[in-house]
Amino acid sequence: MKKHKLIGELLREKREEKGLLLRHVSAELDIDTAILSKIERSVRKATKEQILKLAEILNLNKEDLLVQYLSERILYEIKDEELGEKALKVAEQKIKYINKQNSGK
Repeated sequence: MKKHKLIGELLREKREEKGLLLRHVSAELDIDTAILSKIERSVRKATKEQILKLAEILNLNKEDLLVQYLSERILYEIKDEELGEKALKVAEQKIKYINKQNSGK
């Protein structure tokens, strides 16, 4: 999976590679075609449930796709912050700290 592409771009590429029409995939997701189109254009964010279902439909690795999904959630939260990258590094350290604390219980 290409790490620097947006998740929408990845989804569209894979859908087109498989020869699936937007309307067929959106029907399997039980969403409007326009919504899936917006997700693919990164105008609208997919839900975690939609991401998991898209992984199934498009035969993508669920874990890899979820990592992409979570990374974009973080990206859009901090992208305009001057100290965003620095905060991301601190958050990574805190995750490790919390996980270490929880594993000791």
